[in-house]
This record gives sequence, C-alpha cells and structure tokens, in this order.
Amino acid sequence: MAVYTEVPDDELSDFVAGYDIGAVLSAKGIAEGVENSNYLLHTEGGFYILTLYEKRVRESDLPFFVGLMEHLAAKGLVCPQPVKNRKGDALGRLAGRPAAIVTFLDGMGVKRPGVAHCGAVGEALARLHLAGADFPMRRENALSVQGWRPLYEAAKDRADTITPGLRAATEEALLELEAHWPEGLPGGVIHADLFPDNVFFIGPRLSGLIDFYFACTDAFAYDLAICLNAWCFEQDGSYNLTKGQAMIAGYRRVRALTQAEIDALPVLCRGAALRFMLTRLVDRLNVPPGALVRPKDPLEYYKKLRFHRRAESAADYGLVGTPA
Repeated sequence: MAVYTEVPDDELSDFVAGYDIGAVLSAKGIAEGVENSNYLLHTEGGFYILTLYEKRVRESDLPFFVGLMEHLAAKGLVCPQPVKNRKGDALGRLAGRPAAIVTFLDGMGVKRPGVAHCGAVGEALARLHLAGADFPMRRENALSVQGWRPLYEAAKDRADTITPGLRAATEEALLELEAHWPEGLPGGVIHADLFPDNVFFIGPRLSGLIDFYFACTDAFAYDLAICLNAWCFEQDGSYNLTKGQAMIAGYRRVRALTQAEIDALPVLCRGAALRFMLTRLVDRLNVPPGALVRPKDPLEYYKKLRFHRRAESAADYGLVGTPA
C-alpha cells in the first residue's frame, strides 16, 4: 500500500455518497507498500479501505481481483470484501483512477515474525490454494520469468548506482533462471505477494489475508517460495531454517507437495528473490515526485538471491521427509 494520488475532499465525499456507508468522517493515507494509493476510510458506517489503482495494475484485471476476494470469502477464507455502490458496482473512478472500497479487517501485521507465525502462514497459503481451485477466472502472472527481462532492461543502466556489480550479477541470475525455470508444476490461483504486512494476526491467531492485487494463475510452489523469502529471513540476511521448517510443514498439513514441486523449490526461491529485487530496483530508481511512498530496499533481496544460489535442495529451506 502507498499513496501516489491525493484525493480532493469534495471528490471523495461525492464518491462515497454513492455507497450506503454513510458520510466521510476521515481519510488517512497509508504509506506502506509500493503499488496502489490506499486510504484508511472512516465513515458513519465504520472503517474501510479505499484503493485507487495505479502503476502495474491493469484496469482490465480488476474484475479478477474483485471476483477472487468474493470467491475466497465464500470458501471460508477471511479476506477483504468489495463494497458495492448503490448501482451494484464494486468498481468506480475517483481522481482519474479506477477505485474500490473494501471492508476493513481486524488485526495487524507482525514486524518480526516468529516460528508460529510462519507455520500459520504456511497453512493459510495452502488453504488459499485449495479454496481457489474452482475459481473460474484466470490471470497471467505478468511478473513471472517472462516479465523479469523488461524490468532488468529498465533498470540496468543505473543498477550499479545502488551497489557496484549489481548489473552483472542480476544479468547472470536472469540468464540462469530463463534457462532453467520449471514448467508443468501444479498450479491455480496464487496470492503472489503474501508479505508480513499482508497477513493480519490478533495475538497469536491469524485473522485474515489482504492485498490480492498481484493474485494470478501460476504454480502453487512459486507462491510458497515467495513466502519463504518474505517470512523466513532474519534482519541480518540469514535464513532461519526453523521458520522455514514451520512454514513448509504448515503448508503440507493442508496440501501435499509433489516431488516435482520439492525438486523445483531452490530455483523457485531464486526466481522469487530476483522478481522482488527487480521490482524494488525499478521502484527505487523511479519514485514519482511528491509521492507518499517508502521505496523498499532492493539490496535486501539481492542478499537473499545470493543465499538461494548456494542452496542445493528443498532441505536447505527446511523441508523434512518425503512428499506427504
């Protein structure tokens, strides 16, 4: 989440007036994240999240996201629900952007995930994959392996301004992944961005998943690789094997991993690290003037990529035993 587009008070009031949620009491920009403009919206009807869609989100993809959240909720997954206006539409336009209001979930993200958090996320991720199995819509993952070279090309000339040698190391990793990216793995709907700020907890209990605007159709094990990257590294850049064990075990309690998925886990983790390093690099080099946004550090994922290139098997990530 972030704020790129400021919304005039009168436009906001007129927009909200089309919903049965009461008048606007306040709207506070949310600085976390990097993709869309988000506001914590307080109306006479309660609290909501207002999102204005920017940057990588195509307007033609919005019905996929709206339909997916409704589908997952119907399957028992706790996630935000789109609020429809009086015309029955979940999508509108505000300040020149596609916009939507979704329900507010109780809970908060964790700043320093523990082992129990990682286990709970593994279980929730597997439940999401199973719940989305019969979702009828598909959306290509534009930020999978075929989308990484355009990002690299956009950033390569200035990559070494972030750290010396970044351009050459990125190109080498990209060539390796383009040559060895796995195909034919079990797949379906994935979240593709299940970072700690997109998972809410109330005390030790996982209370909901948010921010489905990277959700797409791709390999389930790639989604697990994204989560291992996001949850199981410590602040000093070291991989916490105990957290990885908990996450993978939590996932396998709900959905079994095939041998092909297990074999592919190291390369999937490398790919996930490169994907987030590249998007962070592009974002760091291209922050719009005046945007209320905190660009994330691409070097965090550069360090993770170096760890993954040393990994030889899924055991290096905490997988114990054979496919369940």
